[in-house]
Amino acid sequence: MTPARPTAPATPAAPSVRDLVRLRAERPEAIAEAAARRKRRPLLRTADTADTADSASERARPPHPGRLMIIAADHPARGALAVGDRALAMANRFELLQRLCLALSRPGVDGVLASADVLDDLLLLGALEDKVVMGSMNRGGLAGATFELDDRFTGHRPEDLVRHGFDAGKLLLRIDHDDPGSLDTLHAAARTIDAMAAHRLPVFVEPFLCRRVDGRLRNDLGAAAVTTSIAIASGLAGTSAYTWLKVPVTEDPDDMAQVMETSTLPAVLLGGEVGDDLDGAYGKWREALRLPTVRGLVVGRSLLYPVDGDVAGAVDTAVSLL
Repeated sequence: MTPARPTAPATPAAPSVRDLVRLRAERPEAIAEAAARRKRRPLLRTADTADTADSASERARPPHPGRLMIIAADHPARGALAVGDRALAMANRFELLQRLCLALSRPGVDGVLASADVLDDLLLLGALEDKVVMGSMNRGGLAGATFELDDRFTGHRPEDLVRHGFDAGKLLLRIDHDDPGSLDTLHAAARTIDAMAAHRLPVFVEPFLCRRVDGRLRNDLGAAAVTTSIAIASGLAGTSAYTWLKVPVTEDPDDMAQVMETSTLPAVLLGGEVGDDLDGAYGKWREALRLPTVRGLVVGRSLLYPVDGDVAGAVDTAVSLL
């Protein structure tokens, strides 16, 4: 039998970020067309799935079988544009897209987490071929707003993810025992997990216990708080079959082993704010990735906007931790 030839990469609808505005104005249907023809892949690549692939490139052993490396870029939709002391670092969409395309091109990067506008741009640029695409679902809890904990689902709905052929969704679940808005978010999260399970789509739940300090919302990364948040998130909805967790490394990284015993759900680590100490973050991620339920990384600002400006180097180092 003649071996199947590798499929030629699709021609991007927009050859460059400068073509996006013209294409959006003149042919908005191009986004749906790009989604329909996008080459998809399994959420997790394992040695077994590689062995049964059609093309020579797909038969190559995955660089980190059974693991995920996802680049996160859903911060702007919540009005969170800062990186370190740069208040509007993520505000330039053209620059963000260039950084994202570079990150997604690096070996071992599995996919991206973003809001609809960013994913639409990446579809048109042809940057999502053979990538895991995760839609960000609740972006209504705007950074710094009085209603920040009434975090409504203003982003992707489960049916949107199905329509576009995307691979997973992500929701943020922040709980403040002193804020009644948390209950609305908790209830909405549970029903959304139900809806995602009905479509057999994975949903990554990012839980935090938090509190307001001088009017600003602060996530509690103590071992007890992270443990409690994982327990709450794991018990949401009528089934946990398609639920993943997206969890932070605790204040004391030595607590992570015990904290991650709270649930049998597969988990990925989130990057969060690491400041100038990216090397320190790498060390914390490396140790946590050795735990049995931790299956990968979802990191955004610290890799897209590293202090030294070397996006490729930051991404490659993160991939090497897997």
